[in-house]
Formats: sequence, structure tokens, C-alpha cells
Amino acid sequence: MVWQPKPGDKVYRPKREKKYRLRRVLGISSLFSVGYGDVGSSIYYALGIVALVAAGATPVALGIAGILFVATALTYAEGTSMFPEAGGSAGFARHAFNDTVGFISGWALMLSYIVTISISAYTIPPYLGYFWPALKDSPLHGTLFSMGIVVFLALLNIVGIKESSRVSLTAAVVDIIIQISILLLGLFFIFNISLVWQRITLYWPSPGNFIFGIAMAGVAYTGVESMSQMAEETKKPQVRVPRALILMIVVVLVLFSGISLTAFSAMTPAELAQDWARDPVAGIASAISSSIDPKAISERWSVDPTTELVIARLIEWFKGLLQPAVSILAATILLIASNAGLMGSSRLSFSLGSNKQLPPVLSRTSIFRTPYVAISLFSLIAMALLVPGIKFPGLFENMGAIYTFASLLAFFIAHFSIIMLRIRQPDAHRPFKLGLNIKILGRELPVSTLIGGIGALTVWLVLIVVQPVGRYVGLSWMAIGLAVYFLYRRFGRN
Repeated sequence: MVWQPKPGDKVYRPKREKKYRLRRVLGISSLFSVGYGDVGSSIYYALGIVALVAAGATPVALGIAGILFVATALTYAEGTSMFPEAGGSAGFARHAFNDTVGFISGWALMLSYIVTISISAYTIPPYLGYFWPALKDSPLHGTLFSMGIVVFLALLNIVGIKESSRVSLTAAVVDIIIQISILLLGLFFIFNISLVWQRITLYWPSPGNFIFGIAMAGVAYTGVESMSQMAEETKKPQVRVPRALILMIVVVLVLFSGISLTAFSAMTPAELAQDWARDPVAGIASAISSSIDPKAISERWSVDPTTELVIARLIEWFKGLLQPAVSILAATILLIASNAGLMGSSRLSFSLGSNKQLPPVLSRTSIFRTPYVAISLFSLIAMALLVPGIKFPGLFENMGAIYTFASLLAFFIAHFSIIMLRIRQPDAHRPFKLGLNIKILGRELPVSTLIGGIGALTVWLVLIVVQPVGRYVGLSWMAIGLAVYFLYRRFGRN
């Protein structure tokens, strides 16, 4: 006989354990905007960072780094389709190896994301300096303004991912339109292939600086991780994340190659590194404005005096519009990049906390179901990184080195994880599987992943040797993280 409660009886119902989950609200367009906000925005400062060390080899260094970017994006496409989690390469490594390797990758990425927040926010004031010169000329005003940006983005992300992704999507679309416009204007008015070649050869760096430049060029191609981190908040991530990654590959490579070559038509590598390091696209816009001659255009098309006057007025109006438009759009897309770094760091900490690799407080969510503790913590660290910008002139280059140290380490682990998954789980379901494989000991290994892994490791080792700030800060960060990890695993877990 089955017991049934009688009227008046109290029945105990155990409470279900509350699980922290993220909302699945993103589509391909939102994913693309997040990734493009990180990768596409870097053209607004990566040119200057690379030119500081690679000089005339800047376009070549960006091109070689672009090959590694394609290989890395394809690796993430396969990995994310297998494990649509908010972990990225940390998740790949955890499944391919163990929690410790996963944490190493995740902690390296954490540093990369934090520096992304800082370096993007740090680059916004020079572009807005067109309107308020103090933002470019005064380190104090620029740094305080950058800190205010980080605070604004932290509040936006605490409210919710869907709201912040709408900002990213709108700005990304407008920015792509502006970048294409700059490319077309640059090709028409200032592009000179012989001049570009002359400046490349005349300012070619030493072999050491060239290799270091390739390492620094990695700062331009790290947004693939941001897109992977959004998998747990994406509808049908096995399909949409790979498609968004492939779309980003095409758009970014076309724009980056065109912008870098146009920059060498607009200015010498020395001018790029010295005068326009933090706002190189503003330098291109300035050169285009200076090169447009209404009289030459009228003579070329043999127009009458009335038409010539109309053309002259239109060109003057356009020249007055170009530079402020570039300044506004650059600041906007850099805002997206800083936002993408904040989203990535908070979601990564959510993943690490959920998998008991970091204290669970970091995976605690708010009433908006967003990881507010992680957002607040990493926003504060990003703001702390900006403080030296008040007096330290080398902050820009050093932030780039730290950024590259962390991202290349994570990329190498991601590539190696996909290879190990091919070896250990050859029959696992892969909604997106890389082609062009070679067979080694009966296992199919993707060529692009092998190239990407070897390239990432090589460039990372070079960076370790030649850049002391990246070496010391990066290795110290990893040591602190591993100490926290092992102490938590030993004493903090229930």
C-alpha cells in the first residue's frame, strides 16, 4: 500500500540545488560582433605597436601573424563545436588532458582578457583627442577617461549580455562600413605600391626585431577566444560558432591587409611609430584629407566652372567630416573591444569556477543571471593596469607584450588539445571537423592545427627571450594563479 498524505499533514520537499546558468540569447550576428570587436578593433592600435619594433616589416609581420590567426580560428571552430561551453581553450584542454592543464590555459587567457580591457580603453582617448586635445596630450586626463570607460562597461555587463551585445553589433556594422570607405579612398587618392615597397625595404628591421614584430602582431588576432567563450550563451552553438568564426576570418584579413598597406602609403614607418602609434587610422584619414585636391579632380574630368565650384564645396565638406567620423568610429569599436575583453574574462571565470578550478564565488550570478562578482573583480584589475599610464611612456608597448604572452600560450594549448582529442577520441562527434588531415600512427591530424601550434609555440618562446616585461609579468601571473589553484584544490574544495 502506497502512503498518501492526509489533510493537515506537512510534507517535506527538499530544495533543489540552484545551478548557475547563462542565458542562450546570441546568434551569428552577435557572435561576429563580439569577435570583430576584439580582432577588428585591434587595427586601430596594432599597427602602431608592431611598427614600434618591426618598422618597415610591419605589413609582413601582420601577414604572417594572419596565417597563424586563420589556423587558430579553425582550431577553435572544431573545438567549440565539440564542447559548446563558456571555457574556450581552457575547456578544450580540460577535456583533452585534465583540470590542471585546463586551468593553465584559462589563467593565461584571463590575463589576455584583462589586458584587452585596458589596452582598448587606453587607446580610445587619443582618437577622441581630435575633439578634446587634452585626451591625447594629457596622460592624466586620458587615463582617468579610460578608467571611466571600464566602469561604464562593467555596469553594462552586469545588466546583461544581450544588452551589451546589441551595442557591439551596431558599432561593428558601422565600423566595417567606415573601414571599407577608408580603404577605397586610400586606394584612389594615396595608394602607391612602389612607395610602399620602398618604405618596406628602406626601414627593414634586424632579424630579431622582425621576429619580435611577428610576436607583437599577435595582438591583432586574439578575438577568436572571445567568440568561443560565448558558446554557452549561443543558440545552436555547434553550428553558429564555426560559421561566425569563418565569417570573421574573411572580413578581418581583407580589412587588415588593405589598411596596413594604405598606412605605408600615407606615412613612413617612423612617423607611424612616433606620431600615430596609438591612433594610426587617424593618421591615414589625415593623409587622405590632405591629398584630395578639388582643382586636380575638376581638371581630370574637364568640368565647367559651376560644377567645379560644387565639387570644391562637396570635397571641403567631406574633408571636414572624414577625420571626426574616423575618431568617433575608432573610439566606438575600441569600446567594443574593451567590452569583449570584459565579457570574456567574466565568462571564463564562470567556467573555471563551475568546474572547481577557481573559488565558486567567481561563478555567482546576479538577478540578471550574469557573473557580477567576476565582472567587478576583473574590471578593478583592468583599471589598476591603467594607472602607470599617467607617467610611464612605455606602457603601450609593454601591454602589447603581456597581451601576446598570454594569448599565444593559450593558443598553443588549444592547438595541442585538438590534436590530443583527435588521438584519444578519434570517433567523438565533431559537428565541425577540420579537413586537410595527415595520418600519423593511424590518427587523422589536421594540418592547420599542426601549423598553428608550432607557430604559436615558436613565437611565444621568442617573446619570452626578447621582451623582459612580457616575460616577468606573464610568468609571475602564471605562478600566482597556479599557487591559488593548488591551494584551493588542496584546502578549499568541499
